[in-house]
Amino acid sequence: MFNAAQVDGWQPPEPPVEVSPAEANASVTAFVKATEATIVHGASGAWYDVARDLIAMPALEAFIGSPTSTPSEAYQATLLHELVHWTGAAHRLDRGLADLSRSVLAREELVAEIGAAFLCADLGVTNEPRPDHAAYVANWLQILRDDARALFTASRRASQAANYLHDLTTQPSQ
Repeated sequence: MFNAAQVDGWQPPEPPVEVSPAEANASVTAFVKATEATIVHGASGAWYDVARDLIAMPALEAFIGSPTSTPSEAYQATLLHELVHWTGAAHRLDRGLADLSRSVLAREELVAEIGAAFLCADLGVTNEPRPDHAAYVANWLQILRDDARALFTASRRASQAANYLHDLTTQPSQ
């Protein structure tokens, strides 16, 4: 650790630009559309279907907000989580999603949660913990006990997923 005054030439980063909920909503909508992921609405829950390579999402009305987020932000955070899963398909980043073992699924959920947090931060979406997060915690703790580097691995994979998605959204249309 160094004090900022001890580092020659160091400049503090610019503060993040505040984004209104309407701007965030439009940004996320454009971001998701640019990925060209297949998204089916009206499902009973949210998930990525590996076999059919599609994301299933409940209707927006199924989402509730919190004191600091809106229903649309809860929807968007969930959709971004599922998009991170989508990047793990064999023909994308190949995170071995065809292996349905508990360990692989738990590790993938950790990747998706971290990746969604990265994307929410990038796109100005409030990402509130959901009740299903508590169910994952026991599995994540076991992974971390079994592998001291698991968090670093998950973070690296989450970063790769977020970068992959950003790359898709910045490519010129063909």
